[in-house]
Amino acid sequence: MDVTLRIKRFNPEVDEKPYWAEYELHDIEPVERVLDLLHRVKWYIDGTLSFRRSCAHGICGSDAMRINGRNMLACKALVKDFVKGGKAKIEVAPILGLPVVKDLIVDMGPFFEHYREVMPYLVNDTPPPERERLQSPEDRAIYDEGTKCILCAACTTSCPSFWANGAYVGPAAIVQAHRFIFDSRDEAAEDRLAILSDPDGVWRCRTIYNCTPVCPREIPVTRLIAEVKGRIGKTE
Repeated sequence: MDVTLRIKRFNPEVDEKPYWAEYELHDIEPVERVLDLLHRVKWYIDGTLSFRRSCAHGICGSDAMRINGRNMLACKALVKDFVKGGKAKIEVAPILGLPVVKDLIVDMGPFFEHYREVMPYLVNDTPPPERERLQSPEDRAIYDEGTKCILCAACTTSCPSFWANGAYVGPAAIVQAHRFIFDSRDEAAEDRLAILSDPDGVWRCRTIYNCTPVCPREIPVTRLIAEVKGRIGKTE
């Protein structure tokens, strides 16, 4: 199968603005991934192409990109899903809302700053028991979906509210906060709710639903944000 791969390129050291580079790839198998195509370009055509990847199995979340206008992990996007008339045309660009460092690499610093703001760790100052802090399966199930987040930023960088105002903590940070707010062992829920009550917290979410369909872990992001909003409403 032939594939036309268009990549949005930008090297701040030599380019005044981003541009599209097109590559014609041949003998591509339908089950190959977009990540495999990027490897072909980098290894055999243009070694200057830059992008992030690590595990290549949808676990690390490092290769989130905008593929044919939608945020995806390049390692989970299969060529067969882009085939029309026996040929595939695939466009790959960096995720939106974060500064482009080079080509498909963005500066994840602002994203992780918002992540740290919501205290994404267990807080419990009571003396620990002899073995462990027990929790029922029912209590664990309440926040289970949020634990699947791999911090790929696909949800946050698909959000128009984040594009418009980078001060918004974003869907991923709220999901991470949800995981601890609803953890029965945690004692800092009120602190996180106070943080998320800020104008740049959950109330900047306009329930656009861009975040949920792009999550590679199928987390119901919009619903978890709504649950945090509901929890804030109960404390006010």
